[in-house]
Amino acid sequence: MSWRHGLAAAVLLLAGGCESIGYYRQAIEGHLGVMASARPIDAWLADPSTSPALRERLETARRIRQYASRELGLPDNGSYLSYADLGRPFVAWNVFAAPEFSVEPKKECFPFAGCVSYRGFFSEAEARRHAAQLREAGYDVHVAGVPAYSTLGWFDDPLLSSFILYSDAQLARLIFHELAHQVVYAGGDSTFNESFAVVVEEEGVRRWLEAEGRSAELAAFRAAQERRREFAARVDAARERLKSIYSGSLSKEGMLELKRGEFARLRAEYGAIVPAEPNNAFLASISLYTQLVPEFERLLAESGSLETFYLRVRELAATKAEYRRFSGTQDGRTAGRTRPSG
Repeated sequence: MSWRHGLAAAVLLLAGGCESIGYYRQAIEGHLGVMASARPIDAWLADPSTSPALRERLETARRIRQYASRELGLPDNGSYLSYADLGRPFVAWNVFAAPEFSVEPKKECFPFAGCVSYRGFFSEAEARRHAAQLREAGYDVHVAGVPAYSTLGWFDDPLLSSFILYSDAQLARLIFHELAHQVVYAGGDSTFNESFAVVVEEEGVRRWLEAEGRSAELAAFRAAQERRREFAARVDAARERLKSIYSGSLSKEGMLELKRGEFARLRAEYGAIVPAEPNNAFLASISLYTQLVPEFERLLAESGSLETFYLRVRELAATKAEYRRFSGTQDGRTAGRTRPSG
């Protein structure tokens, strides 16, 4: 998840408004609190009070981090060479919102960072308070805990207790994903950024497990990847049906009835991963990470190497969203217009 917090964000206080000032203050203080808690991996390993389990995870993370730069061409910097114990299950909570009858997420726009499809909070209570305000305003809302975020190279992002105990493959996924945000970041296009990072993470994990000769884990990873693809396709189909419903001529009551039916079916099929009351905002939170994945996968296959892939994605990111085109797709799909307008 890319979430651009830095000391330069202090300038955002000039944006004015009590709510804005409070939001930016918690963002700055929350991020600086995370950074202040971080210590180098070597310091943790040298500390006799570090548990054997944490010691093993830190050593594994360091091995993954080295592979990321050496073999995947991801940034060779200070990110993920330190560790912070947060004392909470997530580093932050993101609030997604969408209109009652739209599949498009509400945009949150900030100076420097541009626009994103969510608003992040370091306090769960503040996130849920903001979510309640959005619900009162008539929005569909979804709140999700975040195990990690990227400062896009502004800071040396640390490993966090919120994800250090993940399995090896999932830990590698997260590290590769967050480092990918430091390679390419298209301001104002969360779906572009997250879909790109997903393709990098999955290609990276596949290569890493193959290099380590871990065939059983690779098979399990591929099976999980296929399940994620199936779920993404189901979510995309639901979004398309809802888009058609919302753009039609039905009454509000008619749209609401069909909307409830669509979400009831999704919940019945995927109850283990779909919240009790799914809505447009939940769909938006999933689509950010999946909607452009097929296009990026084709671009990676065409590129022949990660180096060329990164170069071509940088070129796309530097192009205005409405003119971004993924070559090699059957329909000549435009990246900036892939997401439906209503």
